Amino acid sequence: MAATSTIPAVVATPREGRFNKNAARRVRVEGKIPAVVYGAGQAAVAVTLDPRIVTRILHSDSGHNTIFDLDVTGSAAVKAMIVDWQHEPIKGALLHVDLKRIAMDKMMRVSVPIQLTGVPVGVKTQGGILEHVLREVEVECLPGDIPSHLDADVSSLEINQAIHVSDLPHSSSIKFLGDEGATVAHVTAIKEEVAEVEEVVAAPAEPEVAKKGKGETEAAADAKPDAKSDAKKK
Repeated sequence: MAATSTIPAVVATPREGRFNKNAARRVRVEGKIPAVVYGAGQAAVAVTLDPRIVTRILHSDSGHNTIFDLDVTGSAAVKAMIVDWQHEPIKGALLHVDLKRIAMDKMMRVSVPIQLTGVPVGVKTQGGILEHVLREVEVECLPGDIPSHLDADVSSLEINQAIHVSDLPHSSSIKFLGDEGATVAHVTAIKEEVAEVEEVVAAPAEPEVAKKGKGETEAAADAKPDAKSDAKKK
């Protein structure tokens, strides 16, 4: 399913003046977000956007791969995509968006999400577990052929079997980039690790030999009067 858009035309207003943090803050206070539009061999333009329409695009089925009409005040409408965005880390509010003009007749590279469908045989009847290894794949195609996602049916997978990038359903208009042998998902056996308890027999402790310096024994000896010495004194 291509990433076609049901989003109405996105209206952008050019920004004027200095483009610094204070200016961006004023834009947000007014309920808009700062953005920049570039690409298609034209100069970059700083604009403001309605954050609600941008959020709607990002949360749509095709997400940031959605192609929509962009109407920049004072310029002809163009096709565009969201290529980067920033959120405020605590409240999650949009802070900034980068938009790219799209030429519908030029090939482009995008990352497409992979969705797993079905329950593997190896999970249902063999006690295995399913691991989703690769969650998106990079493809090259015309903008109008960008799929919103690719479905991978894992129903037939048994233990130790896998689905690879080359197994993903796709039309001839889409070219996979990177390693087509990369694992998308596989079913593995649950490893039962039995801890071996080693019985440790403690050897009887040897009695501690008290190391005595000039203490108890010598001190006692020193404390006894020398009989011979006393006799001589007498």
